[in-house]
Amino acid sequence: MPRKTTVSSQSIKATPLALSQLHIRLEFLEKEHQSLLKQIKRKRTELKNFVEQMRCFGTEFINRATPNFQKMAELDQEIHALFEEIFTTRKFGKQTLKNIEAVYRNLQITGVITVKPNSQQLDTELDESFENEDSQSDFSSSTSEEQHQYWQSQQPVESPSVARTDDQRKIRQTFLKLAEIFHPDKARDSETQKYHTEIMKSINKAYQEGDLARLLEIERSHQSGEVIDNNSEDDLTRRCRTLEQHNQILLAQYENLKQELRLTKNTPEGTMVTDSRKAAKKGIDAMAAIVETMESQINVVSGIRDFVKDFREQKITIKEFLAGPPPLYSLDESIMEDILEQMLSQLMR
Repeated sequence: MPRKTTVSSQSIKATPLALSQLHIRLEFLEKEHQSLLKQIKRKRTELKNFVEQMRCFGTEFINRATPNFQKMAELDQEIHALFEEIFTTRKFGKQTLKNIEAVYRNLQITGVITVKPNSQQLDTELDESFENEDSQSDFSSSTSEEQHQYWQSQQPVESPSVARTDDQRKIRQTFLKLAEIFHPDKARDSETQKYHTEIMKSINKAYQEGDLARLLEIERSHQSGEVIDNNSEDDLTRRCRTLEQHNQILLAQYENLKQELRLTKNTPEGTMVTDSRKAAKKGIDAMAAIVETMESQINVVSGIRDFVKDFREQKITIKEFLAGPPPLYSLDESIMEDILEQMLSQLMR
């Protein structure tokens, strides 16, 4: 009767068939299996750390930028109120009224203030204007509620670690198998029961997180205590086939983790973290730069508010008003839109 031995690199090398194709194949698959487990662990850690950095960055950003959010909202309400008062308290000729409405409309279309489509005869004109605007302009000039809905729709749906495919079934099958083996109630003594309890904690955690790699690792550790006929072609073939299947599953999970990390980095929040890292390498405080830029834009919008206020109080002529607010010329629309994107994306977290 052939001698039984455990599956390990040492036992394989010690057998007379160490150089056979099956033994070489098995050794290769063993190394591949261990390599995939390490890669998955590193990638999972990288993803976890990046998500944590996003959370910390977002929290800091909100804490530092909240006063600016509030100030922008107050300015927005003031400018709208000023225009409403102008439309309701002052009398203009038909053409002059249209020109004033055009100034109001342009402030909304460019994203300086939010859109109020029910304001004085703007419904049709705004609708026509927005039909010609791209999705970015739609974002910039939408209301707070619409922006909230937009960002909710743009947030990547939190995908499960493993899709509902054969991989997910494999996770459940492996979990049930391990739960059957390591159920504490089946332990014959208190020491084994304690060991099984700890193992079951790891099994449950891996199952909840969809961590197939960890489940297979636990299963692999358990199987290392099993014996096979090292000179049996059937046993070795069966072992190779099992490892091949496991490695294919692990490779798929590794690719899924890479894709999840890539998608996470491509979100507005992820881009901010990545950019802040690059800036930090150059000795730049990205957070401070963003806040400073926001404050400069607030100053511009404040100047626009004062310009409209002066017109309401008839401190400037209609001709001067129709020429447009001077502060608007210094407003970098692309920067403004980027800031709004960044602010909203962090608020949606």
